[in-house]
Amino acid sequence: MKDLKIFIITGLSGSGKSTAIAAFEDAGFYCVDNMPVALLPKFLKLPIKSSDEIAGLAFVMDLREKGFLSKYKSVFDSIRQTGCYFEILFLEADEEILLQRFSQTRRHHPLSHSNTLIENIRIEKEQLKDLKTCADRIINTSRYNVHELKSIISDIAHKSKSISPMRMHVLSFGYKFGIPIDADLLMDVRFLANPYFKPELRDLDGENEKVRNFVLKNRKTKTFLKKYIDLLDYLIPLYEKEGKAYLTIAVGCTGGRHRSVPIARTIFEYFKKSGIQAGISHRDIGR
Repeated sequence: MKDLKIFIITGLSGSGKSTAIAAFEDAGFYCVDNMPVALLPKFLKLPIKSSDEIAGLAFVMDLREKGFLSKYKSVFDSIRQTGCYFEILFLEADEEILLQRFSQTRRHHPLSHSNTLIENIRIEKEQLKDLKTCADRIINTSRYNVHELKSIISDIAHKSKSISPMRMHVLSFGYKFGIPIDADLLMDVRFLANPYFKPELRDLDGENEKVRNFVLKNRKTKTFLKKYIDLLDYLIPLYEKEGKAYLTIAVGCTGGRHRSVPIARTIFEYFKKSGIQAGISHRDIGR
């Protein structure tokens, strides 16, 4: 098992763990949902298919198992002592988003039914705070729909077994809808001329050629992009040297619909042309 990639997916109820495990399964991982933590060491000793046949292992573990909190630390420590490496992904979301998701799905929270939903959410958050602290990666899913979250998890799942090139994700967003919590590098492009104030461009978005030309053909934009891409060319090898596997570059304007979109697209296209593994999403383009 030591040559297989192993992920433990955990976090708050309603944060998207089912979506995450589905993404790992699509990527060729052997997946187990609601895995009892005490069984993990025994499971890892089983003669499962070779690493040539499966991409790795992924397990969802959380408070649905009543003994999870009391056992996970000793079990994880014992596994690490055998030389077996695994990565913990901790998923979370804002309270109002969790309330909305439970309301939409009409599912019960796994904690006591004698409490209100918001009380259970806050209790679970408190109970999992130590696990969150030791997680290798924390993903706040509040601003992602199912497809966007699945894309992000898929990028994580498709890392190569050896030291692989760092994967990039370029994200455009609107400041008025909040800063992306998972952004590693944040760039504010609200200093650029705004197509919103052009009546013929206001109802278009940044993927439209007219808006794209308005933004990218501006002299200040050209100067900015040259300097910013030079900065990224300098920073990316340094992040890779430190072992960072995934880097999210967030580009923001006021509403996330006009200026940030073509800037993010240009950065993404530069990465692809340079042979850098990259993805792109426009969080607020449809708002």
